[in-house]
Amino acid sequence: MVPLTKHLAGYSRQTFAKDATAGLVVGMVTIPQAIAYALLAGVPPEAGLYACLLPMILYSVFGSSEHLVVGPVAIAALLIVSTVSEYAPKFSSEYLSITQIVCVEVGIIFMMLKILRLGSLTNLISHPVLTGFVNGAVLLIIISQLPIIAGVEGSSGLSAIGSLLVLAYKINDFELLSMVLGVGAIVFLICFRRIIKRRKVMNSDTASLQGNQLLIGMGPIILVFASILFVYSLDGATNLRTVGHIPTGLPSFLIPDVDPQIWLSILPGSFIIALVTYIESYSIATTLATKEQKTINSQQELFALSAANIGAGLTGAYPVAGSFSRSSVNYFSGAKTPVSSLICALVIIGSLLFFMGFFSLLPLPILGAIVVLSAFGLFDFSVIQQNWRIHKPDKFSELITFFGVILVGVEIGLIIGVFLSIAFFLQQASRPQITQVGRVSGTGVFRSNERYEVETSPDLLFIRVDENIFFGNANNIEAKLLALSSRSDFPTHLIIVCSAVNRIDSTGLQMLSRLSSRLNESDSFLHLSDLKGTLLDKLDHGDLHTRISGDIFDSANECMIQLEKISDQPNVRD
Repeated sequence: MVPLTKHLAGYSRQTFAKDATAGLVVGMVTIPQAIAYALLAGVPPEAGLYACLLPMILYSVFGSSEHLVVGPVAIAALLIVSTVSEYAPKFSSEYLSITQIVCVEVGIIFMMLKILRLGSLTNLISHPVLTGFVNGAVLLIIISQLPIIAGVEGSSGLSAIGSLLVLAYKINDFELLSMVLGVGAIVFLICFRRIIKRRKVMNSDTASLQGNQLLIGMGPIILVFASILFVYSLDGATNLRTVGHIPTGLPSFLIPDVDPQIWLSILPGSFIIALVTYIESYSIATTLATKEQKTINSQQELFALSAANIGAGLTGAYPVAGSFSRSSVNYFSGAKTPVSSLICALVIIGSLLFFMGFFSLLPLPILGAIVVLSAFGLFDFSVIQQNWRIHKPDKFSELITFFGVILVGVEIGLIIGVFLSIAFFLQQASRPQITQVGRVSGTGVFRSNERYEVETSPDLLFIRVDENIFFGNANNIEAKLLALSSRSDFPTHLIIVCSAVNRIDSTGLQMLSRLSSRLNESDSFLHLSDLKGTLLDKLDHGDLHTRISGDIFDSANECMIQLEKISDQPNVRD
């Protein structure tokens, strides 16, 4: 239950040195990101830093990943705005109070998924739907930062197109210095990353690759410190918007409001946040664990993320998840255990106690640029053409989810995508592939008549059903097979090869019984072959043998041998 104790057994100075170095670097990377994501979520900047304290400590104690860094992330911030903004204005005390409730609800949902062992519910979000959702959310995040970079007030509650139209209407109010800083910061980060990646190509050894990844993470730190010094040098001689006052000190424990109506109203949004953040966190943890040839305990992750989010809710923060960028920096900085996250938390504590006046000078356009580049890194273009070539319904699910998120909203867009992917799955399952098969010469293997040169028999027709036989497709299977039986050259024996069938429900059994009766009227017989043992055991309770006019064979090859011997008999049963 406490994986951290395993890492502390035999803990050495050398390991601590590596963890401490990684923790210091991740801490410096985290501070500007935490402030930026807090403003994106509509909560005070200190709430982003609070999300890096107790949640990070709790995850490092209970999490099964050695390198995952938990804290504020862009997608969770956007989902918070979508969930909470309709109940209270952003940056208000009521808004923050509702955000705390969301944290606790997300934690409770994680715990219920663990107790009921329902972590597989996350499989409801297929990869194409998740890709479309993330790409759409990233675009919304980028659009939300454009007013900050332009130095004008943003418009909340509008769609992506509406926000762009309002921004275009305010073009005469754009602040030149703000735009120069914001655009310049984006250009700097892009060029910095390309220079480091070019160095990566020239130096391909492992140590250089890790150093390159670490240097990429240092880009925002350089940018933040340079911009703060720049604002300090101006000595208030400009209207450039900065973060402003951030309270010094550590968070207090706060009990969220207990209004049942609010808890019930935001529960659907909390459930979506839980699903998305768990998928994001588990994927990152698994990716990093694979590099070390280790595994992640999904049940332990649910418990750890539950504790982290409840901790966030009790300390005035907002929902947390695994961060891809900070976890990568942690890994490539040489972290060996979750102690690096504890060091990172100490860096945040030191900043909250002594350096908030320094970070209050941080320009908002710089934070906007950091958010834009961080979000842009989440875009996934690689699967766009791949999905179209492999499975077109996946592409439609991805595109409709993407446009749904942009035009309707992140939550509704995701729900549309999930239901659409389920609908495509049911449509495919309801129209299974039915293939005529025969025996490959010289073997006992049966393959498609169209793809292979196979042996067939005039009195035998082998049909392979490439899907489970259940209520959703039973009638379609029956209709197709009856259509075949209406041919004048229909043989005496129809054999359904069930090698791809894992389940036959009661509706499927009824269909097989009806089909057998209809074939009997034409002096034809229905047989089954290649039924799996576990399936056959279940079907014995349904008296499968009495429902069909023919026999059940272990394999199609055995069926062909036996029926060819007795094909001249009027009935296959003695």
